[in-house]
Amino acid sequence: MTGNEIREKFLTYFKKNNHAIIEDSSLIPQDDPTLLFTNAGMVQFKQVFMGEEKREYTKAATCQRCVRAGGKHNDLENVGHTARHHTFFEMLGNFSFCDYFKEDAIQMAWEFLTVDLALPKEKLWISVFENDDEAFSMWEKIEDLPKGRIVRLGEKDNFWAMGDTGPCGPCSEIHIDQGPEVGCGRPDCKMGCDCDRFLELWNLVFMQFYRDESGTMTPLPKPSIDTGMGLERIAAVVQGKLTNYDSDLFTPIINKISSLSSKPYGADKRTDTAMKVIADHCRATAFLVADGMLPSNEGRGYVLRRIMRRAVRFGRTLGLERPFLADVTAEVIKTMQGAYPHLAEASELLAKVALNEEERFRETLDNGLSMLTIEINRLQKEKGNTVPGDFIFKLYDTYGFPLDIVRDVALENSMEIDEPGFNLAMEEQRSQSKKSWKGGTLAAMSTGVKKLVAEGHKTVFAGYKTHRTNSVVKGLLNHAGESVSKAVQGEPVSVFCPETPFYAEAGGQIGDQGEIIGPNGKAEVLDTVIVADGIVLHEATVFEGSFALDDRVELKVMEGRRQRIACNHTATHILHAAMKTVLGEHVKQSGSLVTPERLRFDFTHFSPITHEELRSIEKLANEEIRANTPLNTEMLERDEAIKSGAVALFGEKYGNKVRVVSIGNFSKELCGGTHVRATGEIGLLKITAESSIAAGVRRIEAVTGPEAINIFQAQEMQLTELANILKVPADNLGKKVEKLLITQKDLEKEVSRLTAKLSLSDIDGIISNAKTVGNSKVVVSRVVLDSPKTLREMGDRIRDKLGSGIVVLGGEYQGKAALLAMVTKDLTDIYKAGDIIKKVSALVGGSGGGRPDMAQAGGPYPDKLDEALEAVPVIIGS
Repeated sequence: MTGNEIREKFLTYFKKNNHAIIEDSSLIPQDDPTLLFTNAGMVQFKQVFMGEEKREYTKAATCQRCVRAGGKHNDLENVGHTARHHTFFEMLGNFSFCDYFKEDAIQMAWEFLTVDLALPKEKLWISVFENDDEAFSMWEKIEDLPKGRIVRLGEKDNFWAMGDTGPCGPCSEIHIDQGPEVGCGRPDCKMGCDCDRFLELWNLVFMQFYRDESGTMTPLPKPSIDTGMGLERIAAVVQGKLTNYDSDLFTPIINKISSLSSKPYGADKRTDTAMKVIADHCRATAFLVADGMLPSNEGRGYVLRRIMRRAVRFGRTLGLERPFLADVTAEVIKTMQGAYPHLAEASELLAKVALNEEERFRETLDNGLSMLTIEINRLQKEKGNTVPGDFIFKLYDTYGFPLDIVRDVALENSMEIDEPGFNLAMEEQRSQSKKSWKGGTLAAMSTGVKKLVAEGHKTVFAGYKTHRTNSVVKGLLNHAGESVSKAVQGEPVSVFCPETPFYAEAGGQIGDQGEIIGPNGKAEVLDTVIVADGIVLHEATVFEGSFALDDRVELKVMEGRRQRIACNHTATHILHAAMKTVLGEHVKQSGSLVTPERLRFDFTHFSPITHEELRSIEKLANEEIRANTPLNTEMLERDEAIKSGAVALFGEKYGNKVRVVSIGNFSKELCGGTHVRATGEIGLLKITAESSIAAGVRRIEAVTGPEAINIFQAQEMQLTELANILKVPADNLGKKVEKLLITQKDLEKEVSRLTAKLSLSDIDGIISNAKTVGNSKVVVSRVVLDSPKTLREMGDRIRDKLGSGIVVLGGEYQGKAALLAMVTKDLTDIYKAGDIIKKVSALVGGSGGGRPDMAQAGGPYPDKLDEALEAVPVIIGS
């Protein structure tokens, strides 16, 4: 039975048992910003379990894609070394929201495992919480369960809690006995042992208590069920494999890695570990990128970068010197796209992300490994066994070299790492990183909002057709988020009405402003926000009279502001389509901001956009604007919309019914925002800036209409002023500036020549700073260069005057690092200039070599010159 068949059997079984089959959610949690990634099936139902959201069903089942690599749940460093740990995995789960409870959950789990999957009943064991007599007795009623197979375990193993406070309850786990040959071999090995003999298959959580701040648990009036079973684990068991990596979910991927490396799987433990790491990490990479995540230096993006770079590092173990991530992630898509069609849609982007990140890291890997090897050699000579934390931090801070790789290399050299020291040095960076994902929890939702949710309120948006609506005040919240019955002049207040024309901030479009007029007062709406599923609040200040619950009011959107926002929002759709045409289909929106004054559009792309490309994008966008194409909007089933060619945006949460906004045949996107009726209303679009905001992510900023006209007029005024200053016609400005730059460059060359001449006259000063390494003098200096031959000329003079010793010089020439090493003839049996220059040049991203007495090299990173020269005494002494 294949992994795909098991997944399908699971969902089919629970559908037959009247469960709603719910599509899995994104790996980037939409409803819980305190989580780095979706790490369990229950994440998308957290609001439901907390009583803060109601769904149209009370029983559900899912196969949820999950990532555990960062934060509290982090399996990254264990991957490859164990049979079960993964960064990416699929979790099968069934859920009851105040519907069935323990007995039905137990019956269905047993039936699915023993009937549908035909697991041998005689090998199954059950664990229950030590005080859960109810679950114990229910398991005893299972006639097929052999007697004596129910074991009571403590809170550590069999009690689950959502957090320090909130819903919690006992667990019951189903285990399979894989036989004594798989176990630890101890005579006392039994259920609860940490070895692999008694393998946990399925965890049934009985959510029946609420724990408060004091730790007191009170029974919930309507308990719930949350279960989880890893697909990779159950697939391995069903297929008779002792490691998840030998199941058919991994076999095609590992075969691909074996083919690329020309190394067999199963012949060598070190090679097998590397293949497992790469297979797992490429699965995580494929799914994270498909869900809109890109590698970066903070938050979730940094976790993805660590995963990808760890895979590249283990590729070196297999001798994979050329880029391979794109090939392996393509195999992941091929293996998994049947169950996850969105992977195929991201294939072009994934290939570019994988190649770009791998090529960037290969330089980092070479430089970092060179420094790490030098440090480990030094420590081993001094009988040290721990790589210092400040050195690890230096590797990270200078080269972006991950802690995980330092740990792996140290382990291979039988050394430890000073992780506490590294963590101390990283504290500031980590706090910055967390800012990109840390937020308030839904559990901390204000009491006023919780009351609106509990009462079943929802907001109907009327703003697509009108800018003003009559409604009734059904909620007033004060500045602390507490429900109040009245708000008076001068008070800030959040107003809830069941119907509103005000657009709440979402999808990059900022919230509407305007006015609410009641029978006894007026309020200025400063912002409109979504605070819970379906609950929209108008953030307002009462400037006249008062408002009370059940007041009948008129809500009026500021129309001119709304129109300017609509122009800019439609312009982002036009820009998106134009960029796909000019740059390629890999372009995906990864963020946006739409205000009345401007628009900002973040997108995936891997190189700076040329001036010609920008002109083409701008020209194509304005052609569509001048065409005055009417916009069409329609509500469709989500699957139907996607099949029709509508673009779904990364990170957005869509319901089963979606709004599709089409601009003729030019653009088609899922979008809930407000737009113009026809493109001509935009008037004109002008791109104002293009920049990089992260690896593989770029940003375009633009303005439309009157703001675009202002840009053109301001630029014309600047040209006129420059022409007057330089006393030439505006048409000749380019030639005049070019002539001035040539003059400046000539003067700079003369300054360099004179500086180099001064350096040559100060040979004695340079030699006076020589250090002694071993019994030899070592002269290290950074010098100013006016030509490459200056370096050699200075080296010759210093060596001749030194008599006996080693000379290493470095300088910057035409934006690159230049290096020279010389060893006097009497020392060439001990030191080789070529060996020295090879190690030093690696630190500036280059390579080089030469004779034992003289060697030269260069590198692309002149900013690393000082650090490379500082390392010379250590390199010579190692």
